[in-house]
Amino acid sequence: GADIIRLDAVTYMWCELGTTCALLEESHILVRLFRAVLNVVAPQVALITETNVPHEDNISYFGDGSNEAQMVYNFALPPLVLQAFQMEDVRRLSEWAASLDPVSETATYFNFLDSHDGIGLLPVREILEPNEIDEMIRKAQTHGALISYRVDSDGKKSPYEINTTWFSALNREDSDEPVELQVARFLASRSIALALMGVPGIYLPSLVGSKNDTDAVLAEGEARSINRAALDEAVLKDRLNDPGTAANQIFSAFGRMIRIRVQAPAFHPNAAQEILTGNPAVFSILRIPEPRNQAVLALTNVSDRIQSVSVSLKALGICENEWRDLLSEGGVNADSGTLFVELKPYQIRWLTPADE
Repeated sequence: GADIIRLDAVTYMWCELGTTCALLEESHILVRLFRAVLNVVAPQVALITETNVPHEDNISYFGDGSNEAQMVYNFALPPLVLQAFQMEDVRRLSEWAASLDPVSETATYFNFLDSHDGIGLLPVREILEPNEIDEMIRKAQTHGALISYRVDSDGKKSPYEINTTWFSALNREDSDEPVELQVARFLASRSIALALMGVPGIYLPSLVGSKNDTDAVLAEGEARSINRAALDEAVLKDRLNDPGTAANQIFSAFGRMIRIRVQAPAFHPNAAQEILTGNPAVFSILRIPEPRNQAVLALTNVSDRIQSVSVSLKALGICENEWRDLLSEGGVNADSGTLFVELKPYQIRWLTPADE
């Protein structure tokens, strides 16, 4: 009855003395074997590989796009999104996202931001500079995050993952910010994973904005326990029924975003995408289905200040002057062939030609 089979830490599936037992060709051969068998006996079942390794090694588990995994955990995405919000600067994220190519008609990326483990750092070792990773860790620690380490082949210890819930990674527990602003920041980060090419994955505690559970860490002696809190049903229901709580606001708005997303052809997993650059505080991505006039221009303000962007319709390859926002009642009109869009702090806008 399974639809998806997750191959956990598949890069270590084959062990061989004298090697690190990682990224061996035999592991790829086994994945190809599983795919070949499933293609015959259960072609509706997809394989998804979980490999917390540098990005290029990670996506190698697509094989040629048809003979290994149908989906690969997009491990570089979580640390790059976190870094973008910490620095209020999307340039690293945008540069990496622009390098993502369509895989094949039967394979795509699995875009997640958090899981039962931590935010892996190995995937961005070749994308971010060491000082950028150090700064990301420092900022995360000020929010109560823990850091897990590993021993590298040279015998030195290096940071392996940031242990935190996604909500706590973005918001300080002792912050005097309004709940509404913290929720907006959280939802803005989630919108990036929803907008990118691929299939979004959502760790269930994030649907209610779970926070760091330090008591579980102390009780279990395991850093990853910080993001594995057991949810009390009665307490959760009380929070979901209280409009003043982050849980209520996140559950409502997040669910609405997901419902809107699944109705837009532009967000098909393999619809083309273009990353637009301009304002470094705004992540801008154009998702392009067929026909092109059903495209969605997804804009996300990663800062706590009002931001504006201007986008040439010629650059978009779309001539319609009137655009509507899928997430609100508002719209935007092009002036002299240019869309001028203003975004409130952490605002998300999904704009599409208005005549569709």
